[in-house]
Formats: sequence, structure tokens, C-alpha cells
Amino acid sequence: MSRQGFPRQLRLLTAGDYRHVFDHTTLKVHGKGLLALACPNDLGHARLGLVFSKKNVRRAVDRNRLKRLTRESIRLRQHRLPAVDIVVLAKRGVNELDNETLHRQLDGMWARLEKDARRLKAAKSTPPA
Repeated sequence: MSRQGFPRQLRLLTAGDYRHVFDHTTLKVHGKGLLALACPNDLGHARLGLVFSKKNVRRAVDRNRLKRLTRESIRLRQHRLPAVDIVVLAKRGVNELDNETLHRQLDGMWARLEKDARRLKAAKSTPPA
């Protein structure tokens, strides 16, 4: 049975980790109410950071629900994701999505991120003509 935990090594922990993603973003995936920024890492696995501000998601209970559902979504897909650092940002109105819609939204975002990362990796490995 594969391990499905979400240990510390799968999270962005420091401000420097977040800053690196913001400064070196190579992949952007938009969803309804969410935005995922990603940049490649050399760790061999994906890491996740979450930014759900009071400005965009007013109530703490809503921010916590969104973070919990996002972590759960990536925890279940972590083995299929490429080696990238991901920061998920909330946009206004995301707290109005129900849990089922949010899960579908996140699954679609992870699938697009996988596809875009494969395309980017293929483009980098192919020498220019």
C-alpha cells in the first residue's frame, strides 16, 4: 500500500520557499477562485504552500475549510505530480464554492499542472533546431 501522508517535506515551510516560487514561476494554472503558481525543484517530489488571505476569504472557518480540502486533494495526488513547488492562492469568491465543486476544480488544476509540466520538460529536453 502506498503512503498517503502529508509530512513536512511535502510542504513549503519558509518565506524563502514561497519567495522562490513567486520569483521563478514557470507554470500558472487558473481555476475558478484559485490560482496555482509552480516552479520546478530538484527534490524529486512536489511541495505545496497555501496563501488564503483575509482579504479574499473573510472568515477563518472558510479559510481553514479551503486549506484542509486543498491539502487533502494534493495528498491524494502527490505521487502523480511532477517535482515542482506549488503555491495555491485564493481569489475572491472561492469560499462560495461547495466542497464537491472545489474538489473537481482542484483535480482539474492538478491534471493541467501535470500536463503543462510534462510539456515544459519535453520542450527543455529537446535541443533547438
